[in-house]
Amino acid sequence: MAVKNALVLSCLLGASLAVHAAPASFTVQDIQVEGLQRVTLGAALLNLPIRVGDQVDSLALAAAIKKLYATGNFEDVRLYRDGRVLMVEVKERPTIASIEFSGNKDIKEEQLNQTLESSGIRVGEPLDRTMLSSLEKGLEDFYYGVGKYSAKVKAIVTPLPRNRVDLKLTFVEGQAAKIQQINIVGNQVFPEDKLIAQLSLRDEVPWWNFTADQRYQKQKLAGDIETLRSYYMDRGYIRFQQDSTQVSMTPDKKGVYVTLNIKEGAQYKVSGVQLKGDLIDRGGEMKGLIPIEAGSVYSASQVTHTEEVLSKFLGRYGYAYPKVATFPQINDETKEVELIVNVEPGPRVYVRNINFTGNATTQDAVLRREMRQMEGTWLSSDNVEQSKTRLNRLGYFESAEVETKRVPGSDDQVDLDFKVKEQPAGSINAGIGYGTESGLSLQAGLTQDNFLGTGKRVGINASTNDYSKSVDLSYTDPYFTVDGVSLGGRVYYNQFRAKDADIVDYENETVGFRLSSGFPVNEENRLDFSTGVESTKLSRPSFNEANYQQCVKDNNGDPNGWCWNEFNNNRQSVQMDQFWDQYSTDGQNLDFLTVDLTAGWTRSTLNKGMFPTAGDRQRFNAKVTVPGMDLQYYKLSFDDAHYFPIDADHKWVMIGKARVSYGDGYGSTGQDKDQMLPFFEHYYAGGFDTIRGFKSNSVGPKAIYKTYNKPANAGGSPIFTGNYEGSNTSVGGNALAVASFELVFPTPFVSETYAPQIRSTAFIDMGSVWDTDFDNSLYPCGAGLDCNYATQDYSDPANVRVSAGVSLQWLSPMGPLVFSLARPIKKYEGDRTEVFSFNIGRTF
Repeated sequence: MAVKNALVLSCLLGASLAVHAAPASFTVQDIQVEGLQRVTLGAALLNLPIRVGDQVDSLALAAAIKKLYATGNFEDVRLYRDGRVLMVEVKERPTIASIEFSGNKDIKEEQLNQTLESSGIRVGEPLDRTMLSSLEKGLEDFYYGVGKYSAKVKAIVTPLPRNRVDLKLTFVEGQAAKIQQINIVGNQVFPEDKLIAQLSLRDEVPWWNFTADQRYQKQKLAGDIETLRSYYMDRGYIRFQQDSTQVSMTPDKKGVYVTLNIKEGAQYKVSGVQLKGDLIDRGGEMKGLIPIEAGSVYSASQVTHTEEVLSKFLGRYGYAYPKVATFPQINDETKEVELIVNVEPGPRVYVRNINFTGNATTQDAVLRREMRQMEGTWLSSDNVEQSKTRLNRLGYFESAEVETKRVPGSDDQVDLDFKVKEQPAGSINAGIGYGTESGLSLQAGLTQDNFLGTGKRVGINASTNDYSKSVDLSYTDPYFTVDGVSLGGRVYYNQFRAKDADIVDYENETVGFRLSSGFPVNEENRLDFSTGVESTKLSRPSFNEANYQQCVKDNNGDPNGWCWNEFNNNRQSVQMDQFWDQYSTDGQNLDFLTVDLTAGWTRSTLNKGMFPTAGDRQRFNAKVTVPGMDLQYYKLSFDDAHYFPIDADHKWVMIGKARVSYGDGYGSTGQDKDQMLPFFEHYYAGGFDTIRGFKSNSVGPKAIYKTYNKPANAGGSPIFTGNYEGSNTSVGGNALAVASFELVFPTPFVSETYAPQIRSTAFIDMGSVWDTDFDNSLYPCGAGLDCNYATQDYSDPANVRVSAGVSLQWLSPMGPLVFSLARPIKKYEGDRTEVFSFNIGRTF
């Protein structure tokens, strides 16, 4: 029997090495390896630093064991000598067949998998048991950091056939410890309650404070200490110190007491500000940008702001990587600080290439023409930011980001990489739909703001619904010239039945053509002009006194039957009669041919074209028909919108919008009567884009009708009583004012992937429509009749309606969808309300 002398024994998991009967060195004539399963013999021998013919001793053998352990394939390694044969006995680490988690709520599985992978623990890899205890401790430390001191993490390894194991991590998270009390010691200038109010961690949290947290978290405490430091530093206490922090726990580990020991020091003022360094011959401008004045209280945030302003200023002129640092010179005797602001602009940087990615549909040329930063010129931070903003305003992209990359081997060149994410910029539709305002609709067509990726706007649409039929062809090239002059045209046909739209009864058939153009004044302002020719045919149902008498004659002379009902049902409002009397010769049909001119001004600083979150926009539009037309009128409108982000991520946004409009006739007709604003050009309110919670066109002046008595005999005429009565049928007005206040908030249950296409808001809408020429004294109201026009006075703009609710807007592949739930807060008699509404095609 061969005699085996144990040379070196390694303890399990590589803890230590024990040398047994270490012999003198010997020459290795052969090497044999036992215990291999997954690892090949060649791989094992390759990692063994001993070869046949080598002279080895105990030190060489110890080094060999360490080398084999370092491969990570073995959990036990033993070396023996059998004569001159080196025997290597190994035990391979088991392979991880699966990884499971149980009981984890505060840590998501994605985070756990990332943690395991960073430790080299993944399915299909060998399991290093030495990592499990440190992994358990690391995860428990995470829970301790969020205040869960009773948390336990246990790694369970279950052996499987073929040297495999299942790894399961079980979690007992427990309850987070709550802060019982926060004490601040050493404060004299500011009261403790005011200092605690600056912290996010609180020992008492009122129900309305959503940002405060009573649950102890180590990271939040560290952040609160920095907040406290900034609070003092921004108020002149430059020597402020936070000496120590004591955190003590209750025996049951459910409560925490926090004590902060501070030294406030004295308040310091600024004695002066010096600007030094390379000022690139713009020292005067840079000094004018510094907001800090001598004699003011020192503020660390103002110092930081100054550095940022100067860095941004340098960035305008191509100095992309400046170093602006402030060195305070503190005089403890006078309690003053002199600020030395040192400027190192660095080399001027030029743009080599501008690259675009993510625009699968939109052509590069469309993006490149929005660039205000040019290739080959020095890098300007203002121009880069303006280029990014212009891309976002197009409305073609969900987002547009830019990254500045240094050119390898060059310290004065960069590339700009613009990355965009496209979104639907229109819709292709064909089908059947339903809207709360339009009823059942049939539609087919194409509407594209970015047609075939060219940036041109094309619209081909045909639709029919409860009250209208229309065909519309439009085309606009926003870059008809390289300077951004646009050119477009539109041809349209529309047939409108007002009665089915809850408006006083008439029918309107319109054919028109419009040519438009516009040009940018600067980055924020634009002027637009257009001219149009429109043919309008109007008709209304007529059942006047003569028709009534003929009806009676045709119906056996009965004045009290069907004819009387038809006469009453087909009475025309006094507003409609007034227009027809002025412009019609036969009292029933009207034909107009008008030529009009429009001019518009738009100013926009919005950060996006769709779903903006910051900036503002103003629009003014004027329309006037050419003198000499049958209809001579003008219309003016002004819109204003402001977006105020509440948080840094722009997930919470306040929106304020307002619109005022006015129209009237000018000149006189051939009958020496003053021209009036045509009733089909009146303003209406109600519906998703004005005052939600009220039905479309329902807000504003209503139709007024004459009242009649039945004739005394069969051949007689209805007798006008001299009184009038109101109705619930809208006639609109020549003036409108609406406003809306909205709060944008994150949409519940929507993942981050889809959040940019969906916007949820809570809103308050208000507005009024009135007729500046209305005089209710002209229309006496009889007893028992509806006199809403007398109580409201349709000439009074103070008849304001108010509603509140929530809305959901979705940029779907078929176009924008808007859903609203609203409840009227203030309404008037005759108003028609609705709780739910939706619309396809426009956002509000």
